Amino acid sequence: MNEIHASSPKAEPFSAARAVAAGIDFAELQVGQQGLFWNEYRPEDAACRLWHWRDGVAKCLTPPGFSVRSRVYEYGGGAFCLTDDGVVFVNEADQQLYRQSFQGEAPEVLTTGVCRYGDLQFASGQVLAVEENRDRHRLVAIDLADGKRHVLAEGADFYAAPTLSPDVQRLAWIEWSRPDQPWTATRLMVAERQRDGGFGPGRCVAGDDAQESLQQPRFDNRGRLGCLTDRGGYWQPWLESASGLTPLPSAAADHGPAPWQLGGCTWLPLTDDRYLASWTEGGFGRLGLWSGAVEEFAGDYTRFRSLAVDAQCIYCIAASPVSSSAVIAIDRQTRQVKVLAGGIAPLPAEQVSRPQTLCYPSGAGQAHGFFYPAMTGEAKPPLVVFIHGGPTSACYPMLDPRIQYWAQRGFAVADLNYRGSSGYGRAYRQALHLSWGEVDVEDACAVVSHLAERGLIDGDNAFIRGGSAGGYTTLCALAFRSVFRAGASLYGVSDPVALGRATHKFEGDYLDWLIGDPVQDAERYAARTPLLHAGNIRVPVIFFQGELDAVVVPQQTRDMVEALHNNGIAVQAHYYADERHGFRKAGNQAHALEQEWLFYRRVMDQLD
Repeated sequence: MNEIHASSPKAEPFSAARAVAAGIDFAELQVGQQGLFWNEYRPEDAACRLWHWRDGVAKCLTPPGFSVRSRVYEYGGGAFCLTDDGVVFVNEADQQLYRQSFQGEAPEVLTTGVCRYGDLQFASGQVLAVEENRDRHRLVAIDLADGKRHVLAEGADFYAAPTLSPDVQRLAWIEWSRPDQPWTATRLMVAERQRDGGFGPGRCVAGDDAQESLQQPRFDNRGRLGCLTDRGGYWQPWLESASGLTPLPSAAADHGPAPWQLGGCTWLPLTDDRYLASWTEGGFGRLGLWSGAVEEFAGDYTRFRSLAVDAQCIYCIAASPVSSSAVIAIDRQTRQVKVLAGGIAPLPAEQVSRPQTLCYPSGAGQAHGFFYPAMTGEAKPPLVVFIHGGPTSACYPMLDPRIQYWAQRGFAVADLNYRGSSGYGRAYRQALHLSWGEVDVEDACAVVSHLAERGLIDGDNAFIRGGSAGGYTTLCALAFRSVFRAGASLYGVSDPVALGRATHKFEGDYLDWLIGDPVQDAERYAARTPLLHAGNIRVPVIFFQGELDAVVVPQQTRDMVEALHNNGIAVQAHYYADERHGFRKAGNQAHALEQEWLFYRRVMDQLD
């Protein structure tokens, strides 16, 4: 670990409101003849809007009253596509498709009904999409002219990434069936165009042995099909050949994240066997053009996603340790970087706490993450351990205004990629199999002793916080270990069995993989259910919960709060009537952040 250099900021305190305001984010870059397009989220009104950039001018396309966001599989993604003369997008309020021209006319509804849509693609006058009708999923094509719907594929439990070959004669997609998750086992499918214009039955190209996870199918300019597969240990690009899929030259690293959302793009085949890709090594993002050797374009950025390319530029959403997410254009010849949107630096660079790589022993293995020193000059500051959700997800070494909020207030932060996180290969990702509530908790506790032994923190003043699955790890750590002085659960799981009964189809079998069969492995569930062991928790806990949450229902939080209250534990709970799973409104985010800080301060003041 590098030596820590911290200085005391002289500017006004970095408030929760400022931290939240800096949380502008972007998704789904697409480039076409009309220029570059992206989806932009702003926390002040929680809306997502389409933006168009061309000739140095950025323009918002989404009129008031609309928000561009899909909720297929609850996590959405792929909420718009470019057409010949405009865009088609998913409207958040009703989850229906709307078409909008580039001429400024009001959007026109294209679909009606109860179905949701996501992962949109456009070709030959049709919008291809994943269709969700309650618990039934299909691939469909919708005629742009009249909204007529055609079923392309059905029968599997889940679908993603419908993709047409350049000659529109082959359709490829990803599908998987319960109990698998998209990061454990999927299938790459292909269907051929028939004489009547439709597609024949799909055939499996890869994944029929349920031993690999495939994502992001792409056709190159010669019509060859490629995808990312982890059959070699990492999500790497493989390309169709006479003998099947064969690996392309690549780094021994993950070239994609766990596909929680639809519409991701972290690799693109180009011409002459070249491809553009982003990947992670040691948690840090890289970006390059591959053609046997690699030509890198990372610069000062440490995360790259949503890649797009034209003859002149590489486009992507990028972030660095000192600036938030930005839409950038990189000139392919000069390598000059131009920020088209975002890239906010909410603090002067010298006042930003920079990520330092964490790789530390835990149990029989090792865990990863990033350490952010406190910026107030304390020799041994208190520590906040961040536990990301998922749990098969990841944190990244980029500016997170929430982390800076803590660092500016004298807390060090350990942002963990505990075993089971993505970004470190399949074996590391599979480490949570039947071990959730154990290895993640072990990693969260081990980082405290690791940092304390090196004199970087006050090990007696450690706190833990997490959202969703991270909330479960937090509650388990508080119930089964005596490491932390307090904790925060944001819409966290307190009762896995109850979660399994109430959760949505996409995660309906996830708990079986993480813990086991709720009937056959009832003892294991009981041993790892924080609600049943609430009596073991002897430290204060604060909870934050959205009342509209369909993933972790509010009753989970209410039951845990009641159990702690009945045991005489200091507990706070904040409920937000207008929030779902993950808070999106600026006022609610700022309130939660400030209340959590005040809660920890009171704990330290009372016990010091």
